[in-house]
Amino acid sequence: MEQEERSLLEENLRVSRENNRLLIKVRSVQRWAQITRVIYWFLIIGVSIGAFYFIEPFLSSLGDVYGVDTSNFDSFLKN
Repeated sequence: MEQEERSLLEENLRVSRENNRLLIKVRSVQRWAQITRVIYWFLIIGVSIGAFYFIEPFLSSLGDVYGVDTSNFDSFLKN
């Protein structure tokens, strides 16, 4: 094997190892992005449900003041 071929192969190996290291880092970042996205949506949905249960008594009393029938609303909460 000539010296030029050997140096090209060594350069190719160095670049391949560097690419592999970068690809591993990219995959790690993608994994963390997916985990944080799932946590984000759980928080959004959880806060929305929590806000609904917190505001529901106020909505019921407001409905009583204006004479709105809340039987559908109550049946939704019981199911």
